[in-house]
Amino acid sequence: MYQIKAYIKFLSKATNQHGVHSPFVYNFVTKCLYDKTDYEAYTKLKHYKKELLNSRTTLQIIDLGEGSKTLDANHRHVSKMVKASSSSKKDAQLLYRLSKYFGFKNSLELGTSLGMGTYAIAIATPTSKIITIEGCPNTSALAKSKLENNNITNVEFLVGNFLDTIPNLKEENYDFIFFDGHHNKEATIKYFEALLPKAHNDSVFVFDDIYWSKGMTEAWEYIKNHDAVTVTVDGFNLGFVFFRREQVKEHFKIRM
Repeated sequence: MYQIKAYIKFLSKATNQHGVHSPFVYNFVTKCLYDKTDYEAYTKLKHYKKELLNSRTTLQIIDLGEGSKTLDANHRHVSKMVKASSSSKKDAQLLYRLSKYFGFKNSLELGTSLGMGTYAIAIATPTSKIITIEGCPNTSALAKSKLENNNITNVEFLVGNFLDTIPNLKEENYDFIFFDGHHNKEATIKYFEALLPKAHNDSVFVFDDIYWSKGMTEAWEYIKNHDAVTVTVDGFNLGFVFFRREQVKEHFKIRM
């Protein structure tokens, strides 16, 4: 019910590219978010998801996040997981376009899940370095196996609690960080603040499910108003954060 009410409110305030005056954001909206090109990579994403849907594997889950609203806590069928908790077709395609548009050289993903988002980022930037962190070792192992079977070689898989793992990351900074795990207000803010030192002027942070709960929306508001953040784009399912010091601080709600 919260999400329905939030979406109605979002639609009442959201606009399209015609409500955007910043050239940087206008180009981002028109050339990335609204890009209607039928990329060949979309077929690869479709086939990868089909592999997962056809899987008969059952995983014993160790969930360090908020858990699932629809799946059993301990044992989950991969085919059901991909329907309930994996990146949707729309979001996977958007992650592909986003990575391709900005040409990220190094990316970090919090929450590998079954590797749908990881795969999208990897095929968009095949020469980049990608690190993905997953709390459940069995889920991480399956994603690693599936991606390697699809010839993905530029991903490093880490297993563990995010807050324990983040301090051990050796990279000085990241072009892109995708926050896609532990949908909880306090945890999301902690991850954001822990990774702020890894951001540079042109970094892009993306937060998944910013209207998953009232708490997640409050976390999104906190992030928007942080002094380090200059521009945000709220696409309802995903929130995009930019740190460009040359930009005036502005927040946009964009229908997607």
